[in-house]
Amino acid sequence: MSTPSQSLFWNGPFGLKSWLSALFIAVCLTGTALAQSPTTAAPLSSSPAATGNACPALLQQSFLRLQDEKPQALCQYSGKVLLVVNTASFCGFTHQYQGLEALHAKYKDRGLVVLGFPSNDFSQETGSNKEIADFCENTFNVKFPMFTKSSVTGPTANPLFKQLAITTGTRPRWNFYKYLIDRDGLKVSAFNSSVEPENPRFVKALEMLLSAK
Repeated sequence: MSTPSQSLFWNGPFGLKSWLSALFIAVCLTGTALAQSPTTAAPLSSSPAATGNACPALLQQSFLRLQDEKPQALCQYSGKVLLVVNTASFCGFTHQYQGLEALHAKYKDRGLVVLGFPSNDFSQETGSNKEIADFCENTFNVKFPMFTKSSVTGPTANPLFKQLAITTGTRPRWNFYKYLIDRDGLKVSAFNSSVEPENPRFVKALEMLLSAK
């Protein structure tokens, strides 16, 4: 049998029983509040692997499509081997359209994309975008992507050609200058206008990039 003092210690208004009950209620309420409160996730890394954005910096830009002037993001070509060429309709090298289209048709299933950028920097592309599009389709049946007329040299060069010139240390010296870009958008090789699309050295360099994984 407990003594009065023991009973007071246990059952009194400030007794151990009341204190333990209050502690139990506080713990329960705290657990409920924590369960109902939102969780703040740690910020995701901005690396390509974390965000799913594997587009290389070189391709993080858009240009207007030649045929309808609708914006086209170059990131859609991530993971492809790219052949970037500045073109013109009235040049001694204009016949290279045929060879470029042949390359595009032959190697597209292996990951090649030819990108054509008409330019009047050398005064041999004076027509409108529609006239250029009609010429390319009707004369050479060009199917590879083409973009609206822009500058490819000097301070007014479009952003892609500015970066290509910086990366390779050489800018287009004439129409149909060629840049080969690897699948990662990091390795870029430049070829002058006189290098035909069928040139064995050029084709070998292209096939090496296509074979690399």
